[in-house]
Formats: sequence, C-alpha cells, structure tokens
Amino acid sequence: MLLLSREDIKKVFTMRDAIEANKKAFQLLVDGKCNAPLRTNIQAPKQEGCFLFMPAYVEEMDTASLKIVNVFPHNIEQGLPALPAQVMLIDGKTGVVQALMDGNYVTQLRTGAASGAAFDVLAKKECKIGALIGTGGQGEAQLEAMLEARRLEEVRICGLHYDRTKVFVERMQKEMAHYGAKLIPVMSSEEAIEDADLVITATPAEKPVFDGEKIKKGATVSCIGSYQHHMQEMSPTLLTRASKIYFDSQEAVLSEAGDILIPLEEGIITKEDFTGDLGNVLKGEVTGRTKEDEIIVFKSVGVAAQDLVAAREIYERAVKAGIGMQWN
Repeated sequence: MLLLSREDIKKVFTMRDAIEANKKAFQLLVDGKCNAPLRTNIQAPKQEGCFLFMPAYVEEMDTASLKIVNVFPHNIEQGLPALPAQVMLIDGKTGVVQALMDGNYVTQLRTGAASGAAFDVLAKKECKIGALIGTGGQGEAQLEAMLEARRLEEVRICGLHYDRTKVFVERMQKEMAHYGAKLIPVMSSEEAIEDADLVITATPAEKPVFDGEKIKKGATVSCIGSYQHHMQEMSPTLLTRASKIYFDSQEAVLSEAGDILIPLEEGIITKEDFTGDLGNVLKGEVTGRTKEDEIIVFKSVGVAAQDLVAAREIYERAVKAGIGMQWN
C-alpha cells in the first residue's frame, strides 16, 4: 500500500488536474457508471460532530474508494484539524487497498475543483472580479480554483474575523502571485460581492451570508459550504433571480443541503426551477450559459465519484514519479 501525504500529492497533482478529474467524475455520475451510495452520516452529539463515510466503485475503471471525513469543530481548540480525513484507493479486481492518502487535501482539492469546473463550464468568458466568502479549510482551494478557471483582476475576500482574513489574504497573495490577481480583504459580504463576476461561498452558516439582490446580472455563484439540512449560506432571493440552477448531483443535494431544501419547503422555489447536473452540461445533454446577463447558481455538496477519480489519478502519477512511502 502506498502512503501519500499532502506534500506528496502536491508534487504530482495540480488544481487544473483536479478540475479536469472532476469533469470526468461528474460525467461518470450522470452516466450511472459510478456506484456511489449517499454518504453515511453518523452524528456524534456529545462532540457536536459527525462521522461521514463515502464509498464509490466504478466497474469500468476497476477501482473503488472509501473516504472517511469526520466533522469535529472543537478539534481546533486542541490544535487538531476540524475535518480529519483519509482516502483509501482500492483495486477493483482484487479488493486490495492500493493507497492511503491525506483526505483533507484530497477533499480540499476536489471541492475547490468543483467550483473551478462549474466556472469553466458556466461562467462568462470575460470575468474580472471574484468574491470569496469563507476563509476556513476550504478557502485556499476555492480561491485557487476561481483563479485557475478565469483570469481575474481582483478577488475580494471576506471571512468571519477580519484580522484572520487579512492574514489569510497576505499568505494567499504570496502563494498565488503567479495568477496575477490582486487579493483584497473586506469586512462584509456586501463589499465582497459588489460587481463580482464569480462568487464562492464556503461556510457552515445557518443563515444566508449575502444579499441575493446584490448579486449582479451575469454572475456565476458557487455555494459549497452547506451540507446538512439546517445549514443555509445561500440567499433564497438569489434562487428566484437565477436564470439557471445546476448541481454536482441533484440527488445528493436534495438529500441534505439546506440551501435548496429550505427554499423548497417554504415554496420559494420548486423542482421545476432546476436546470440539471453539471455532468449533463459536460455531456451536451443540458444547456449551459446562453446569455451574458444570466445569473447562474451551482450548488455542490460533494460526491464520492470526485474522490475516486482524483485518488486514482493521484495514485497513478505518484507511482510513475516514484513518490510516496510503501507500507507492507
């Protein structure tokens, strides 16, 4: 079994690689070629956390995977990651575990790449301003995906604590200087989204974090933070203004995402307002953007197919490059 750390993965797998891997995963999903049961969510009330298990199997690839990603918010107080995670890659011919890799980094990459894939496919070709709301564990990958998908002039970044946001922006400006965008810390989501062409929200909020009326026409918005029924970072007003609403997986979103479930239950939107999954757009089965002034929403909760395809490609590249540590 090959053990792959975050640094190992960085050596062989880029954000652009992750975006392209996600596109493959989304197409496998809509083709019905990925057997990926909805994730098992075991609540841990005593710790205000939960255990999440995400299996997947693609027969034509002879590959299976299992990601264990647990949400324990109080870990931060002990200097531990709030979302400890591992990904196992499994040989579909023998059932032997081929690799164990840093699930935190794989999750960050593939979740960021979901926004990147959506922007690649659905955003206007000419975008100048980006907005990122949320600077937690997903902040870095979401920012990089946005910058990878479109050549932006500036990105305005808003976090829960302004001082931490400034530190985050200073670090990201150095690490992502090659993209050529100016990164600006702001104190409110209103400042962040003003005139923004691309917007990402990556928070565990239980109430909307921006005013849907202030999203400009032509914007593409990716909301990736809410993954439970009680969470709602997206303004329902945005859904009523959106020309089109896409998902990574409608089935998965409708099983858990408050961003969509709450407005549905309140009658603000109906299922007739949904356009389709991103995989359908990639396959040419559903129309993407057709007008420059369309507001487009992409809602993602993450699906195991993304982990499987990313892990398979990471493993193959690592073996070829001689990266990682063998454990027998």
